[in-house]
Amino acid sequence: MKKYLHLIRNSPLFSGMTDDEILSILDCMNGTVKRYQKDAVILRSGDIVHNVGIVLSGNVHIVKEDFWENDNILTCLGNGQIFAEAYACLGTERLEINVIAKERTDVLFINVNKIMNVCTSACEFHSVLIRNLLWSLAEKNLVLTKRIEHTSKRSIREKLLSYLSEQSKKARSPEFEIPFNRQQLADYLSVDRSAISNELSKLRNEGLIDFEKNKFKLNELSA
Repeated sequence: MKKYLHLIRNSPLFSGMTDDEILSILDCMNGTVKRYQKDAVILRSGDIVHNVGIVLSGNVHIVKEDFWENDNILTCLGNGQIFAEAYACLGTERLEINVIAKERTDVLFINVNKIMNVCTSACEFHSVLIRNLLWSLAEKNLVLTKRIEHTSKRSIREKLLSYLSEQSKKARSPEFEIPFNRQQLADYLSVDRSAISNELSKLRNEGLIDFEKNKFKLNELSA
């Protein structure tokens, strides 16, 4: 596990812990690392899970599929971020999402029961881990709330500007990169890909934005 330590310490789940404490708690909880190739299914809808997944490297999409197998991207996760924590905590609800590796990805799995139940050694950093897990659950709820805010807009233009504005604020800059290609952005905002492309072109022609692939710049409105 030591060879992954430089990646594991990036996760907010282990915030406030020393390297020795991280290694100790991973040993106590039998943490395991698995590698997935691009487009591999990490977790599948219908599964019952008991493990929290932590992205050590690579990129993961949380995708919900409808009856006709149309994908709806809920969120994109990068290094240090965790997934399936709500389902793992419940332990009885079947997944309603697919977790997909969008490039070669390493994932650390920890059994949530070992997190929620304090070990016999009663290590001080165990309580820190529980607090960090609760923080992560709250943050995930906020991310999904923001997506609802974007997709609830009436027009495609409003959806786009809402999302791009939020990404700009997140980057604290009018210039930023988004984690989606055009199809993924369309899936995330629940609109047609061609409609997204058309609206982006209109916004650029009007001078509101500039972009190249997934790099964007928001322009101030002239007086």
